[in-house]
Amino acid sequence: MAKPLLVMDQHFRQVEELFRPSAFAELGTLCKIHGGVNWPMDRNAFLDALPKAEFVVAARPELTRLELDTAPELKAVIEVSGTFQTGLDYDACMERGIEVLSCAPGFRRSVAEMALGLMIAGGRGIVDEHERFRAGSERWFNDNIGTDFSLYEQAIGFVGFGSIAQECMRLLQPFTPQVRAFDPWLESSGASFEGVDFVELEEVLTACRCVVIAAVPTDENYQLVSRGLIEKIPHGVLVVVISRSHLVDFDALVEAAEAGRIRLASDVFPREPVSKRATWRQAQNVIWSPHRAAAVEGGRHLIGDMIVHDVQAILSNSRTRHLQVASLDTVRKIICAPQVTG
Repeated sequence: MAKPLLVMDQHFRQVEELFRPSAFAELGTLCKIHGGVNWPMDRNAFLDALPKAEFVVAARPELTRLELDTAPELKAVIEVSGTFQTGLDYDACMERGIEVLSCAPGFRRSVAEMALGLMIAGGRGIVDEHERFRAGSERWFNDNIGTDFSLYEQAIGFVGFGSIAQECMRLLQPFTPQVRAFDPWLESSGASFEGVDFVELEEVLTACRCVVIAAVPTDENYQLVSRGLIEKIPHGVLVVVISRSHLVDFDALVEAAEAGRIRLASDVFPREPVSKRATWRQAQNVIWSPHRAAAVEGGRHLIGDMIVHDVQAILSNSRTRHLQVASLDTVRKIICAPQVTG
């Protein structure tokens, strides 16, 4: 019996970036892989393979209704950029019973690890004291009362409580934190998590010593954390922006940090790469990271593991999925927001 055909046009991602060798080999036992090279696939070659394909894996899958009509065997389209993209006819996929899956959950470990690193560095003043040491103005044995804080038994807030925030909370468990989260989508679904209080956004921002911005950007949550709300954040709070700057009034956050009211740590920015002339490059009370939360050896291998799992699940008629399953409502909200891949 012939193996099902999987067409892989994952570039700009590298195969080795997404798959550990054993996972790619396992995928090859499940499917005949067409493509899977570290350069863009020729569009005509892609379309020529489509009629027999059961799976498509692509960084930016672009398929019209007419092109989908040529693919009667197609079971799933899997995007590996990090979010649902424009260019795919989602309505036609849903009508045809073609699953559309996103690799977004595959970033959770590496991004949550970076979030925890920024929380510790920001809470303990590690970067600030490093710079003081370089300048010869370090403060030996200084408790830095009022600025530094421990994560142990601390009030931690999350704006958005999806896969990254949930993984971050798992990493925080040894610190026994008091966790508050704002996530109306998740709360309305009836989901509950032990040790998490779902509250209003203002309470997360005003009742927590550290606030992590971890929500997925949509057309509805642009600058959800507004200038007005930022002005209400108490003195000394650490704000960690780990998902997208789309969620916050970035200028207002920088101004609050410069004024010494808050500490700010961010892995993401309104425009990337950041201009060399950006005035806030030299801002005080900040930690900047150039969008590299997942940029670590093996940091995206969970994506490949999830692809292997879900392809196998689809072939065996199992309903369990590790990748994010698209719904029209979710997709339409996400693809209207500015996209920056990670």
